[in-house]
Amino acid sequence: MNLKVGDNVVVIAGKDKGKEGKIVKTLKNDNKVVVEGVNMIKKHVKPNGGAAGSIVEMEAPIHVSNVMIVDPKTKKRTRIGHTVDKKGNKVRVTKKSNSNLD
Repeated sequence: MNLKVGDNVVVIAGKDKGKEGKIVKTLKNDNKVVVEGVNMIKKHVKPNGGAAGSIVEMEAPIHVSNVMIVDPKTKKRTRIGHTVDKKGNKVRVTKKSNSNLD
């Protein structure tokens, strides 16, 4: 998976198509990410101790294939490539503007 926590992404498929947000959590084993403000669900929480039960809105995971990273220069969605910098480290770059993501 080429996406990391903190990356700005745009949803390209599903009910929230076109929304942008920042990745909060990655679920590598399931190939899913949690994006803030996207794929909101309502979860019913039982009463626990002194706290009353309630209905909480939270973000649900979305599949990685349904999001694309936003290019920092052009502000448009793009794919991710990999290259080696001068120090010999592998870095992520955008395909459209060839700008460094790491």
